[in-house]
Amino acid sequence: APGLVFATGPSRTLTRFAAYTIEKFTALETDGAPCFHAVGGLEVATTEERWADLHRKARLAASWGIRGELLTPERCARHWPMLDTSLLYGGWYTPDDGIARAVPACRAQIARATARGARFLDRHTVTGIERTDGRVTGVVTDRGTFPADHVVAAAGFWGPVIGAMAGVRVPLLPLAHQYATTAPLPQLAAPGGPPDGATRPLLRFQDRDLYFREHTGRLGIGSYAHRPMPVDPHTVPAFDDAPVMPSSLPFTADDFAPSWRDATHLLPALGASQVADGFNGVFSFTPDGMPLLGEAPQLRGFWLAEAVWVTHSAGAARAVAELMTDGHATLDLHACDPHRFEGAQRSPAYAAERGTRSFLEVYDVVHPLQPPERPRPLRVSPFHDRQRELGAYFLESGGWERPHWYEANAPLADGLGLPARDAWAARHWSPIIAAEARATRERVALYDLTPLRRLAVEGPGALAFLQYLTTNQLDRKPGTVTYTLLLDAHGGIRSDLTVTRLTEDRFQIGANSAADLAWLRRHAPDGVHVRDLTPGTCGIGVWGPLARDLVQPLAQDDFTRGGFGRFRARRTHLGPVPVLAQRVSYVGELGWELYTTADLGRCLWDTLWEAGRGLGAVAAGRGALDSLRLEKGYRAWGHDMTTEHDPYEAGLGFAVRPAKGDFVGRAALAGREAAVRRRLVCLTLDDPAAAVLGSEPVYAGGEAVGYVTSAAHGSTVGRCVAHAWLPVAYAAPGTAVRLGYFGELLAATVAEEPLVAPETARLRR
Repeated sequence: APGLVFATGPSRTLTRFAAYTIEKFTALETDGAPCFHAVGGLEVATTEERWADLHRKARLAASWGIRGELLTPERCARHWPMLDTSLLYGGWYTPDDGIARAVPACRAQIARATARGARFLDRHTVTGIERTDGRVTGVVTDRGTFPADHVVAAAGFWGPVIGAMAGVRVPLLPLAHQYATTAPLPQLAAPGGPPDGATRPLLRFQDRDLYFREHTGRLGIGSYAHRPMPVDPHTVPAFDDAPVMPSSLPFTADDFAPSWRDATHLLPALGASQVADGFNGVFSFTPDGMPLLGEAPQLRGFWLAEAVWVTHSAGAARAVAELMTDGHATLDLHACDPHRFEGAQRSPAYAAERGTRSFLEVYDVVHPLQPPERPRPLRVSPFHDRQRELGAYFLESGGWERPHWYEANAPLADGLGLPARDAWAARHWSPIIAAEARATRERVALYDLTPLRRLAVEGPGALAFLQYLTTNQLDRKPGTVTYTLLLDAHGGIRSDLTVTRLTEDRFQIGANSAADLAWLRRHAPDGVHVRDLTPGTCGIGVWGPLARDLVQPLAQDDFTRGGFGRFRARRTHLGPVPVLAQRVSYVGELGWELYTTADLGRCLWDTLWEAGRGLGAVAAGRGALDSLRLEKGYRAWGHDMTTEHDPYEAGLGFAVRPAKGDFVGRAALAGREAAVRRRLVCLTLDDPAAAVLGSEPVYAGGEAVGYVTSAAHGSTVGRCVAHAWLPVAYAAPGTAVRLGYFGELLAATVAEEPLVAPETARLRR
C-alpha cells in the first residue's frame, strides 16, 4: 500500500482511528527511523463544488480535533511548486498527515508483542475454522490444527474466504486500484532523503480521483478514476505462487491513460516524463465504505477486523482489542458493527453492488443524506404503494425505503414563507417537511414506523433478564410502556428502548438495530427467548391533537384520556384490523403507535387514511419527525448519544433507576450525576434563514469546543434547531456560541429544553 494517512473525514470514528494510527506509528521505530513520516497532506480544489467541500472538511476537522488550514493557490504552490495554480481555487493543508511505513510498523509491533510472550507462526495457510455449538473452537492450517477460543479474521481481501470457512458471511468486495510510479523527475527530491523518499505533502486531486506521493525522485500516482475491477478472493494466487504478492495484480495501462492525462494537466512537468511501472493493488470495500469490527453475528468468539486500510489500522486494532478484553471500546463503533448488515445486505450480490459504489465514491462529494441508487427498493413496508401514490420522496436506511416527505402535501407549503436554503442544505430537503410538521402540530398525521426494530422477549425469567440489562424500572403492571436504556459495563449508552409489558412474562421491545437483538440474545438465560418481529410486522404512528378523534371512532375500546393513559398499551381492533396500540409519541403530540402483522398493514393504512379524511390528516415523513422530535428535546441514538456518552451527560438521567437493584453499567454510573463535565444541549440559530445539518463545530471564545450531532428546521419555533455536545461551562441556557458552516460562522444560542410545550400538556390531552 502507498501508506497514505489523511485523517479528516465525515466519520468521527474513522477520523479518531486515523489520529491514533498517526500517534502510535510515530512512537514506533525500526532501525532508528520512525514508522510514520508527517510530511503533511494537501487536497486541492479545481471546481467551486470541491472548494466548498474543502471548507466543509475544514469544519469537520475542527469538530474532530484535527489541525488544518485552507490555503490560497499561491500557498499551495509553496508546498508543491509543480502545481498549475491557474487551475486551483485553493487547498486544504493538514500538517499532521503523512506516510505510514506499514511493513516496519508491523516489525516493530511484532517485536513488542514477542517480548510480551506472543508467538508468530508465519507461512501457515488457513484451511478451516472449527466450531461447536455456535462457538469457534480452533483454526485448521496446512501445518496443523490450533485450538482457539477466540479467532480474529484480519485477512484483508481474503475476509470472505476465511468467513466462509467459519460459516460467516463477510459483506466485503475486493477491488483492484491502480498505482503507478513515474520515471525520475528532476523537480523532486534527490536520493539520500528520508527512508520513504518523501519531502512534500501527500497531494490529493479528488476532482479527478487521484492522489500523489514522492518516492525518492519519482512520483507515485494512485487512481480511483478507472472502471471498477472486482476481484474474486477465491481465485487470488497463493503467496508462493504470486509473481510479486497476492495483492499486486498486473498493471492495465489502458485503464490508467485518462488518469495520466489528468495528472499532467494538474502537474505540467509530468508531460516530460512517463509511467515507469505500476500495479493494480487489491483493496477491500464494504457496502457502506466502513470497516467491519467486532464479533461476528453468527459465531461466538469469531472476531472481524476487515476492510481496514492502513489509514485507520492502529485505531481499528485498538478498538477490536478493547472489545475482546474489556467488552467496551473507547470510541463509538456502531457504524463499524458487523451486525449493521443483515439478511439480503450480507448477500454476495448486495456486497458487490454496494461495494462497487463505495469504490466509485471514494473521492466524490457525497451529501450526508445521499441515498445509494442500487439495489433499490430492497425492504419496503406494506404501505409502500400507498406512499408512492402520495409522491413520497424516499431515502434509505438499513435497506428500508423511508419517506422523507410527500409531494401530495406540496399545497400545504404554499404561503409558509420559509427562507431559501443554500444549495447544500437544500439537497434532500423540501419546504413540504415544514408543512407536514405543522400539520402534525395542528391536526394529525400518519408516520410509517415499520423500519423501527421490534423484538419479543418471552419466558418465565424475562422480567429479571430485562431488569438486569436495562436502566429503568420495568416491574410494572402488564399494559405499561417504559422508556429505558441499554448500557455497557462502563456506563456508555448502547441503545435506548421502549419496553412494553404485555403479560407477566411477555414483552415487546422497540429497539434501534440488529446489534440490540444480538446483545439481548447473547445475554438471555435459558428459558428466555428473544425473537425479531420486524420482518413480519409493521407500524403506523398516529400523532397530533386530533389523533384521538381519528382512532376512537374505529375502536370499541376506550381511547379517552382517562381510559387510555400515557405510556399504556393494549391489544385492540381498529376497524377490522387487530393492533397493539401504545400511547407514546416521538413528536411531542398526542397519539399512538399502532402495530399489526405485515399482511394486514395495507388494510390498517387504508382504514386510518379514510378515517382521517375529514380531519385533514396527512401522511408525514422522516423529515417532519426529526423536526418535531428536536423541538421536543427527544434524542436519537447513534446521532445524539452513543457508547461514548453516559445518561447524565445526555440528559437521560430520568431513565436511570439505581434503586431498583443491579443492572449492567450501574456501578460505573456511581457518582457521575454530580460530576458531569459535558452536556448534550439544544441550540437555536439566531438567524431564521440559517441552517446546519450535523457534525458542524461549535465555537466559543474563538475555539472549537464541541460539535453538532443532529439538526433540522423547527417549524414551530421558526428556525433551525440542533443538538450539540458542549463542555458544561458553555451549556447553560442563554449562552451565545457560533457554528462553523462551510466558510461562515453562524450565531446560535443554547436553549432550555423542550422548546415546545414544556408542561407536556399537549401529550396529556
